[in-house]
Amino acid sequence: MKKKKDLFSQLRSKYTLEEIADAFVFPVELTPEQQKEAKEELAKARMKGQEEMTEEVRIDLELFGLKFRMEQYLQGKIFDPAKTFGSFLSEYIEVFEAKRKDFAEQISIDETLLSQLINEHRMPPEYVLIRLEIHSNNIIPANYWYKLVEKQKEHELIHDKSLRKREIKYVHRISA
Repeated sequence: MKKKKDLFSQLRSKYTLEEIADAFVFPVELTPEQQKEAKEELAKARMKGQEEMTEEVRIDLELFGLKFRMEQYLQGKIFDPAKTFGSFLSEYIEVFEAKRKDFAEQISIDETLLSQLINEHRMPPEYVLIRLEIHSNNIIPANYWYKLVEKQKEHELIHDKSLRKREIKYVHRISA
């Protein structure tokens, strides 16, 4: 092992890491025909993999993708009106290729409530967040759904001027 370290140290003192890598990794140059053939082989391999994939694995992979998109959005500071609880819920239902009525039955809520949640006419009760977590086999935690609601609510509190105009009549300040 010491000889390997000594050899690397000698090489490192004379060359950059890029130069060392270039010396040991042989670049492959393909002709346009070879590139086309390689792309076709890759496409066939991907198709075969997708055909052999079970429905359960497909759903889990899509759920992990949705979870990743939720994480990315939640980590950002900017509110996007196209990325609300309702829009992510709609995407979630699409992963299962379910009709809204069937999905509402799966999580034991009324179809009307589901529609109100998707169309953002109502904020979700906590039990819906928990049921979504359970339904996803804990892939998407309830707190992700909650944070989507929280991010939207925060944006509304900061930017909704009509809310302040409507509520000012209820505040009676005593002057000091």
